[in-house]
Amino acid sequence: MFWYTVLIAAVGLERLAELIVSKRNLVWSLARGGVESGFGHYPAMVVLHSGLLAGCLLEAAALHRPFLPVLGWLMVAVVAAAQGLRWWCITVLGHQWNTRVVVVPGARRVEGGPYRFLRHPNYVAVIVEGIALPLVHSAWVTAVVFSLLNALLLRMRIRAENAALEDLVGA
Repeated sequence: MFWYTVLIAAVGLERLAELIVSKRNLVWSLARGGVESGFGHYPAMVVLHSGLLAGCLLEAAALHRPFLPVLGWLMVAVVAAAQGLRWWCITVLGHQWNTRVVVVPGARRVEGGPYRFLRHPNYVAVIVEGIALPLVHSAWVTAVVFSLLNALLLRMRIRAENAALEDLVGA
């Protein structure tokens, strides 16, 4: 359980790094006339993602979920791959990446990197991580609950994002 706690803490620190990048990009976007859309779902997203981290630890500890080596190590690899995909998205989008839906009028739509293959690759990373991170320590209830709530949230988020992206050049 100690190493699982370290993993969850590392993912939490990664989330803080994302928020720092996001804040920097928000300032950049707003200075260029960026417009935020879909703000209403953002607080729920923050709570849900924080709840994922807490749920992983609480379920594993309170319900004595075992670390099953074959499942656990496979899920660690999947979590690492999801992080890689997430940071690939962040890198490719540059200043246009944000945890919020913010679009700078007249900006070009990014179509390189993982966006060549998928319209919303960052959400693939979120979905995969939301399943894999709890399963590292057999916290299947957290994986299921997060996945269901995340599906509802992503439905709203993707609608807001698609509507906002329609205004980009090359959309």
